[in-house]
Amino acid sequence: MSTGGDKVFAGSIPQLYDEYFVPLIFEPYAEDLAARVAARMPSKVLEVAAGTGAVTRAMAKRLPASTSIVATDLNAPMIERAQANGTARPVEWRTADAMSLPFGDATFDAVVCQFGVMFFPDRARAFAETRRVLKPGGAFLFNVWDRIEDNEFADVVTKALAELYPGDPPLFMARTPHGYHDRQRILADLSAGGFKQRAAFETVTHRSRAESPRHPAIAYCQGSPLRNEIEARDPGGLVRATDHAERAIARRFGPGAVDGRIQAHVITALRD
Repeated sequence: MSTGGDKVFAGSIPQLYDEYFVPLIFEPYAEDLAARVAARMPSKVLEVAAGTGAVTRAMAKRLPASTSIVATDLNAPMIERAQANGTARPVEWRTADAMSLPFGDATFDAVVCQFGVMFFPDRARAFAETRRVLKPGGAFLFNVWDRIEDNEFADVVTKALAELYPGDPPLFMARTPHGYHDRQRILADLSAGGFKQRAAFETVTHRSRAESPRHPAIAYCQGSPLRNEIEARDPGGLVRATDHAERAIARRFGPGAVDGRIQAHVITALRD
């Protein structure tokens, strides 16, 4: 089936993504990336695939007011949600495609991307664009989810939906968010994009916590493009799918507060 819906964050997805997904899995990695950016003391930072602004808000708190931050995303509804959330200090928000960035050569000291490169249709081209807008010596800092088996809620939800739709299981989570974790593949794409120095990798593990199994069920089934796959298979079946995922999470982690493992690779690539 077509995977064009993997990049569509529209309708109620931005709101649910922000309310359920960001605190569940994105905030700890946002703080991690912001700290790495701040340690480099950049004067101009570009964020691509900013989503609803988790990293943007973290950087706005950590970076001095003299550091300019430009935050972009392909999906205007996500940027609109990020703008509505606000930041601790002014940020320039732009709708922009990482495949064709509307910025001049050698403009930024750092480019940041939180869990976005997996969605790029041509990663080597996107990396080449990133390298183009970086100043010599500038850093590209990004993260990608590790294997779905190392991310417990995503794995449980994916398996639960395969039970519900055995003939055509929705595999968005395994295919896209958790489908780009191989180090050699990432290094090859960076090299093809012009990054000649070997990038640094660090695997970072956190715990994902929620007050009940319902929270991650809504996050995954309704606050991500997985929703598009569910509705394509079962129009009107979103609540049924969410309920099924909730029961699966409760069986694995219990009916009360839940706590699951999440794991990602953090990569730093330098422009020569």
